[in-house]
Amino acid sequence: MNKQPRPITGVAGLILLLAAAPALAQETQPVKRPANEPASMSLSAVSNPAKRAKWQERLTLGAGDILDFSLLESPELARKGVVVGPDGRVTFLQAENIMAAGLTVDELRAKFDEELSRFYRSPRTIITPVAYHSKRFVILGTVANKGVFPLTRPTTVIEAIAQAGGLEIGMFERSTVELADLGRSFLVRNGERLPLDFERLFQRGDLTQNIPIEPDDYLYFASADANQIYVLGEVMNPGLLAFAQRATVMSALAARGGFTDRAYKSRVLVVRGSLDRPQTFVIDTTEILAAKQTDFKLQPRDIVYVAPNRWLLAVDLLDTAIKAFITSMTVEAINQNVGPWITTPIIK
Repeated sequence: MNKQPRPITGVAGLILLLAAAPALAQETQPVKRPANEPASMSLSAVSNPAKRAKWQERLTLGAGDILDFSLLESPELARKGVVVGPDGRVTFLQAENIMAAGLTVDELRAKFDEELSRFYRSPRTIITPVAYHSKRFVILGTVANKGVFPLTRPTTVIEAIAQAGGLEIGMFERSTVELADLGRSFLVRNGERLPLDFERLFQRGDLTQNIPIEPDDYLYFASADANQIYVLGEVMNPGLLAFAQRATVMSALAARGGFTDRAYKSRVLVVRGSLDRPQTFVIDTTEILAAKQTDFKLQPRDIVYVAPNRWLLAVDLLDTAIKAFITSMTVEAINQNVGPWITTPIIK
């Protein structure tokens, strides 16, 4: 298969164009801003309440944001381009190391007024945001440009993918094919996988799935060409395993170091297919080891999950197995494409 990564075309490409067009039109039309609004904030909906996303209703500061400070009574003390530090703190005049992260501009202004009142009579601090750099989202996997993207205005899933250059496609027998396994792709927000169906969005054009992006969202598009098995849970070395033609549950477990002491060996779960509509198989490895049952043959992209406790029904363990898969894939993708500076989402 000759893979030539390019933005996805066809029906999904049309959706991308239709969704991106309004945003592009807004950016290309002249924007009338108040005279005191910094030009760098023109993409933000702060000055236009009708276009605010939910996360912009209380727009908080964070590390990397840039602010201008001054005192109304003493403009000569102004300081421009103050960056909120990695620890979320900021300093102006005698007010040192004030925690700004998680506060709105008005809340931070009140804190500086209070602190500076020890040195000035009735100070009135003026804080003007110059640029918001702390609001970001991450797209990893089979997109043209993987990484971290700024969230400077209301953005939908499709618009976010467009910012990443679109989903990748490849060539197979002179036809273009999607490289993304939409059934294994996911969006994580605040430690939870959202019930977002990428197959309905891209294959059926269901725009109800085109939800708004929020700060710190993680989008991951799994590879349809991945020739791997995922061995997770109570094994010595959980992680990916290259698929072999005769791969079985026991060979996969052995390749990852075997069971830990806590492993429940009588009911190993194999998950196959879409994360939303998976097939599940329950394997008794003790029966296989006793030659009372044949080994279970695996397929590419199967998830083999070993639980630490007894369980009866596959549905009871399925959610845990999927969470382990999402965590494993996210950690690997972040380490390879983003770097250790960004916090890995913990799936609750």
